[in-house]
Amino acid sequence: MTDTNINGTFTFELVSPERKLISGAAKMVVIPGEEGDFGVLPGHSALVATIRPGVVEITMDGEATQRIFIAGGFADVSPTNCTVLAEEAVNVSDLNQADLEQTIRNLTEDLTLAKDDLEKARVARKLALAKAKLQGLTGTVAA
Repeated sequence: MTDTNINGTFTFELVSPERKLISGAAKMVVIPGEEGDFGVLPGHSALVATIRPGVVEITMDGEATQRIFIAGGFADVSPTNCTVLAEEAVNVSDLNQADLEQTIRNLTEDLTLAKDDLEKARVARKLALAKAKLQGLTGTVAA
């Protein structure tokens, strides 16, 4: 399907380096853009946007809204299509709060033990990503 149809949908695809996670007719998609969240509906103006770590909310035709955490990437939007190319993607329902909280504690400790700027930057990126996943799961910002 390449055109907006009479049901008010557009073609949506979410792709990670490992696989295509979603492909089908969507009614609406909310994407965490670098400059703020933005919604995509049929007939949206064409744009290419960078995406920050966060949750993409997809309302497919006739289905409940899906929530997918992405670690960043790009969105390519046209009036009839929207493609999200994600660096990493995981269903929010597959995230575990206790595991994420433990990962955050471990990475916070690792950050204090980092010996050089490169190691600090690497650990800080992992820590920010773990906090973003926890926020996506709970809706609250991790300390």
